Amino acid sequence: MMSNLSSATEFCLLGFPGSQELHHILFAVFFVFYSVTLMGNTVIIVIVCVDKRLHSPMYFFLGHLSALEIFVTTVIVPVMLWGLLLPGMQTISLAACVTQLFLYLAVGTTEFALLGAMAVDRYVAVCNPLRYNIIMNSRTCIWVVTVSWMFGFLSEIWPVYATFQFTFCKSNVLDHFFCDRGQLLKLSCDDTLFAEFVLFLMAIVIIIGSLAPTIISYTYIISTILKIPTASGRRKAFSTCASHFTFVVIGYGSCLFLFVKPKQTQAAEYNKIVSLLISVLTPFLNPFIFTLRNDKVKEALEDQMNRCCPLVKD
Repeated sequence: MMSNLSSATEFCLLGFPGSQELHHILFAVFFVFYSVTLMGNTVIIVIVCVDKRLHSPMYFFLGHLSALEIFVTTVIVPVMLWGLLLPGMQTISLAACVTQLFLYLAVGTTEFALLGAMAVDRYVAVCNPLRYNIIMNSRTCIWVVTVSWMFGFLSEIWPVYATFQFTFCKSNVLDHFFCDRGQLLKLSCDDTLFAEFVLFLMAIVIIIGSLAPTIISYTYIISTILKIPTASGRRKAFSTCASHFTFVVIGYGSCLFLFVKPKQTQAAEYNKIVSLLISVLTPFLNPFIFTLRNDKVKEALEDQMNRCCPLVKD
C-alpha cells in the first residue's frame, strides 16, 4: 500500500481469488489455451504466406488478423500466467503498466478497423464479384492494412496518456490480472468523470464506427444471397462470409460489454470475465473459426501436412 500523498511508481495485481491449488489449475488451463492460440494462429499466417491458393485479399487480411490475435494475447497472458505461479500479489512497474495498457488497446483498435475492412471485402466479393479483382487489388489491400495498423496505434496515444496523468494515491493495488484502465481510474484521487466520458465517446467512435461498415456490408450481402435462385449457390455464397461473421459476433459482443459504457470503473469481477473472453477465448477460437468453416484453408492445411509427413517418415 502507499500513502495518500503520493502517486504509484508500481502496481500490485491481485489476479484471481482462491487457493494456490486453484491457481495452479488455472495456470495449466490458460497455458494450454495460450499455446494452442500461438500455434494455431502461427499456422494460419504460415499457410497464407506459402500456399498460392490463399494469395487473395480475404486471406491476406486473415493473416494480419491472426498476427493481431497473437499480439493481443501475448500482451496479457504471460503476465497473467506468471501471476498465477507467484504466491500473493504480483508487482508491475509503472512503465510496464503503461506499455501493457497501450499495446492492449492499440492492437484491439487495429483489429476493429481490420474487421470492418474484411466486411467490406466480403461485400465486394459477394455483391460485385466481376469487379472484385479490380477493386480489391494488392495496392488497395496493403493500403487498408497499413491504415488499420496506424489508426489503431495512433488513436490510443491520447487515451493512455490521459489515463496516467491522474494521481494514483488511494492505493497501488489493482483488482485485476493486468493493467486494466477501469481499475486504474478507481485508484485516482482526482475527478475522473470527464475523462471517463471522453473515453466512452472514443470507444463509441472506434467500436461502433468500425461496426457500421460491417452491418451495412452484411445487409447488402444477405440481400444479395437471398436473391440467388439455387440453394447450393446461396450456401456457397454464405460460406465465404460465415467465418468472418462468426468472429465479428464474438469479438464485438465482448468488447461492447467492456468498453462502450459511460462508467469505466465497474465491478472487477465483470472486468475480469470479459477481459478473459477478449484476451484468451477469442484468440483461441480464431484458428478454429477460420479453418473448420473454410474449405480452402482446410485443403491448404491438408496439402501441407501431406508434404511434411513424407519428410518426417524419411
